[in-house]
Amino acid sequence: ITFAHRGARAHLQENTIAAFELAIRLGATGLESDAWITRDGVAVLDHDGIVKSRLRSRSIDEFNRNELPDWIPSLADLYQRCGTDAHLSLDIKDVNSMDDVVHTMFTQGNPNKTWLCHPDLSFLESWVGRVHGAHLVHSTRLKAMSLGPERHAAMLRDKGISTVNMPFPDWNGGLVALFHRFDIYCFGWNLQYPEVLTTGLRMGLDGIFSDWPDRASDALRTLNA
Repeated sequence: ITFAHRGARAHLQENTIAAFELAIRLGATGLESDAWITRDGVAVLDHDGIVKSRLRSRSIDEFNRNELPDWIPSLADLYQRCGTDAHLSLDIKDVNSMDDVVHTMFTQGNPNKTWLCHPDLSFLESWVGRVHGAHLVHSTRLKAMSLGPERHAAMLRDKGISTVNMPFPDWNGGLVALFHRFDIYCFGWNLQYPEVLTTGLRMGLDGIFSDWPDRASDALRTLNA
């Protein structure tokens, strides 16, 4: 899966949905964003979770949905504009957003193509069996695996967490093969340059995150040629 990291780098930072639409046109097979919750309980998508103005900066949870600027979409907005054919990876930045994320996913989205990411294993474990078809993803670093990657892979399998997500420099082909032995999907983020994208794909990463969906698409086509 080639995930467009928070849409597409195309000078469209003020229009998140337009960036997502562009990413799909450029060949991305997945989209990535960060989930937050508004004061009135609506899951919305934004990188920083902060609304800045000339006078002050305020967190998203201080606003009702209808008080947010137009460039911060709800998860429902994303589904309505972009459909459900692409995979969707959501970094659950505010754990309070998870209830509405899951509800919206079930009512408007595609659970089988949804990947719900968080660094806290206990939080992820609390949702095992409650996301029916969607994937729970442990976002971590290799150095954080205190018992080693093999024990970590076994633990994810035993807990029912399907995927591990790490920055690209933490990965190598042997490590991908190790996690695959435990039936754990391997995601890598921050793959920006053609040679890095090609290397990640050749390692066997199941999902790659990039700001450049056109480069990722080109790398995938080249590898499959």
